[in-house]
Amino acid sequence: MNKNTSDVSVKTEKPDFFKMDRRTFLKTACLLGASAFLGTYRTEIVRALETAETKLIWLHGAECTGCTESLLNGGDPDVLSALQALDAKLAYHETLLAGQGIFVDGQPANTAELNSEILVDELIEEGNYILVVEGAIPNGPEGSGRFFMVGNRTFKELFAKAAGNADAILAVGTCAAYGGINSANSAIAQLTDYRGVAFTKNDSSGGMLQELGVNKPVINIPGCPAHPDWILLTLSAVVLGKINISGDLSSVLDGYGRPKAYFSEVVHEECPRHEYYERDEFDTEIGGYKCLFKLGCKGKRANADCSIRKWNGGTSMCVQAGSPCIACVEPGFPDSSRPFYIQGGGGSDGGESDDRKGDGTDSYDGTSSESDSYDTDSRRDSFYRRGDD
Repeated sequence: MNKNTSDVSVKTEKPDFFKMDRRTFLKTACLLGASAFLGTYRTEIVRALETAETKLIWLHGAECTGCTESLLNGGDPDVLSALQALDAKLAYHETLLAGQGIFVDGQPANTAELNSEILVDELIEEGNYILVVEGAIPNGPEGSGRFFMVGNRTFKELFAKAAGNADAILAVGTCAAYGGINSANSAIAQLTDYRGVAFTKNDSSGGMLQELGVNKPVINIPGCPAHPDWILLTLSAVVLGKINISGDLSSVLDGYGRPKAYFSEVVHEECPRHEYYERDEFDTEIGGYKCLFKLGCKGKRANADCSIRKWNGGTSMCVQAGSPCIACVEPGFPDSSRPFYIQGGGGSDGGESDDRKGDGTDSYDGTSSESDSYDTDSRRDSFYRRGDD
């Protein structure tokens, strides 16, 4: 009896926060979620943060602000409570700032308290900050970056200045990570030339940092939008030193720069509709309860823990709410997923990806051809039902 009680106490003992290596930290944070993690280790976090506060500069490129909205919608903890727990100061965030740019004769006027253009320059010059980028960065036309102006300068120029003096960069959302919707194939894609921070689609040599010749550690947190937990827990790991940003990030990031703790799962495997897939029971119209594969669900090629973590306070997710997964966390999105609601749509061959580890060896690169899967009448189910599924 005593022995059994002792065993239970050992199994339920809280892991020592300060003895956690980064792998254990990320695993624990991932399993607990942002709310439980920050609550469970509140005392330890306070002890670990007996240093200067961490400063955050959050820049907005070409995007819909959906990732900021997602973060603000995270209710447990809310973003303010999380930042306070981490002793992190959100020093600059365009969406949340009251003071905006004031110009006189083309030059910023007034002080940093009333002029955000002066504020961001002063913060960048001070240094010692983590740069958060939300949104893609235009390089066009012809490398000028003038398709996106912020005040009296291009966003490319502002990003270059901020990135050059940052300690590390978090690319939040698929637009910032890989270019996202802004980089989708179109008649003007080459003219606008939108880039992700360190990638453009799945090209690790095409990011804006490479264009600028700036070498900084980057962590990609994709998603359209990114989950609040992915953002807050990654930030926690960086602030608390559980991810060594100046060291080798390859042990915690996959081939596309994403934290393995959140982006190694395949949505399909833990999907709440998975049992219907196994029984070959498929919906053919939106609004049913069976597998959504024939309606274009891309869950088999989407590397994210959505099926486990879920959204809206852990209550639901896209597929559970009736919408096919569109693999919005993948580098080729949206081209690699289009057409969204057709079986097998997207990718260079219209088939499903075999890549389950995000090691950069997948076949869907966002390119397309006339032979892609827009006409699915001639496709057989067996083409998509591979043996490793």
